[in-house]
Amino acid sequence: MYKVVSLFSGCGGADQGIVGGFMFNKKRYKKLPFKLVYVTDIDQKALNTHMKNFKCSKVVCKDICDTDSSEIPDCDIVVGGFPCQSFSTVNPNKDPFDERAKLYKQMARVVKDKQPKVFVAENVKGFMTLHKGDIFNKVISCFEKAGYTVFSKLFNAADYGVPQKRERVILLGIRNDIAQNLEYYWPDETNKENWIPLSVAVPQLAIEEGKYYFSQRAVQGMKNAKNNMKRGLYQDLNKPCLTVTSHLAKVSLNSRDPVLLVDSDKELYRRFTPLEAARIQSFPDEFKFAGSETDAYKQIGNAIPPVMFWHIMKSIEDYLEKVNKVDLEEAI
Repeated sequence: MYKVVSLFSGCGGADQGIVGGFMFNKKRYKKLPFKLVYVTDIDQKALNTHMKNFKCSKVVCKDICDTDSSEIPDCDIVVGGFPCQSFSTVNPNKDPFDERAKLYKQMARVVKDKQPKVFVAENVKGFMTLHKGDIFNKVISCFEKAGYTVFSKLFNAADYGVPQKRERVILLGIRNDIAQNLEYYWPDETNKENWIPLSVAVPQLAIEEGKYYFSQRAVQGMKNAKNNMKRGLYQDLNKPCLTVTSHLAKVSLNSRDPVLLVDSDKELYRRFTPLEAARIQSFPDEFKFAGSETDAYKQIGNAIPPVMFWHIMKSIEDYLEKVNKVDLEEAI
């Protein structure tokens, strides 16, 4: 069993993929040989959800900047989706060098000090290209200086069985003494030519009218919006959903977040229910969210899709097992 430290864990999207042992879209994602030994985030509400769904002896609500590496147990793997708002192309006016963006340095510090076999970091697509790739290269260099061979890949969650077009950058680092002995391969894109449709998450378009429907005032505001702000209105149940965000609880239609058109003649639009939003992210139906619906929406929108991350962790399992086999053969 490999020991895993989860930084910036949120409600546990990545962690669900790490441990495995869940069902999604009638498919079983087997339990993986990973054990969470330390989980941390600055959001207590998200950690309340985490504790409802996982067994971990050490769950800490604390700013990583104030966490000394000695507080973190030794481990085989460090995982973290460091906050990404400053790197997002949706917010081009954000300062890409603000304090939040520099949290990658905190993750690199932990990796350097704990020297796990592998680390996995996640961020938004824009992280690769802002300032002509300077930020991206700085981050990779930071982890390389910690003693790691770093691989990067732009993932689309839809290519791995998630009913959502969600593009995220994955950095995977293998400690140099291990990487020099065996080559790593990214997981196969299981659904590259066979994307899962939104209908998996939204089996029926119309539900009883109520709090999930947008007001006529919101609809009128949408009509007055610029065309590039209306992309969220064209969700096709036969295709993957557009990327969901932490704004799922919004009451305005003047945004780029996806919503559902229930009836064009009556101009009825609605947002996703929490269960639908969780399914869009590939959470299993039995996953329980703590707090209010607004809290749940935020946690869901900020999460890493469990199914996509399961494939990444399965590839790491396969890699480490091969490493162990090579080590055993050399010892003999």
